[in-house]
Amino acid sequence: MNIIVCVKRIPKTAEADIFIEKDGKDIKKDNLVFSLNDWDGYAVREAVLLRDKYEGEVTVITIGPEESKEVLTRCLAMGADRALRIDEPPLKDARLIAAILSQAIKDQSFNLILTGVQAEDDGWGQVGVSLAQILGLPHASIVTHIEIENEKAKVRRELEGGIEELLEVKLPAVLTIQTGINEPKYVSLAAILEAEDKETKEVGMEEIGFSSNEPLDATIDQVSFPPTGKMAEILKGTPEEVVGQLTEIIKKKKG
Repeated sequence: MNIIVCVKRIPKTAEADIFIEKDGKDIKKDNLVFSLNDWDGYAVREAVLLRDKYEGEVTVITIGPEESKEVLTRCLAMGADRALRIDEPPLKDARLIAAILSQAIKDQSFNLILTGVQAEDDGWGQVGVSLAQILGLPHASIVTHIEIENEKAKVRRELEGGIEELLEVKLPAVLTIQTGINEPKYVSLAAILEAEDKETKEVGMEEIGFSSNEPLDATIDQVSFPPTGKMAEILKGTPEEVVGQLTEIIKKKKG
């Protein structure tokens, strides 16, 4: 069971002060903390569990700058066997990232390709399914459980309203992994230091035979903060008084 996991290094913005670059096309990232994308962490953990159960090896791949090696090191500390970093293109969208990954993956021996459902920074949720389409492989998205049997992956995938769908997907296949599929494993400092001694292969797009002239499906014109609305109004009083106040507000809004 050879498994490839596509991962991403993302900036943590939940508790940080965010500023927009002068050109308006991205946020300033100089003072932000970066880490492994949460969904990708679950994908790596699931790949290692499947590898341990069915034997084989786990390869993690990322597209990004030199600093992206830190997330690959973490993946190796989590139990991955090999790591590959591909130079980041100057401009990128989900389709382009999937095209670069497909070029790096297509000649490798694998049974499964795992990605996170989405990335925390852009939230596109497109790379995994685009990768499956480019490689011509069956896929399932938002997967919460995987079992391998008779060259097929039996998976559960999350639907709306808490409903799950059961599927059988013929291998090789691409699966996008939802958080909660497994229990994350604590990665010790000793494991990270040991992983730093493992080799991480680094290649440019030309080395994998990819042309940088690939057309983009989408570009970012401008990013902006959500418009600031009015403060919430707190209604006080007895339940009857609050209902009366709320009724008056609704009447005025409709008027």
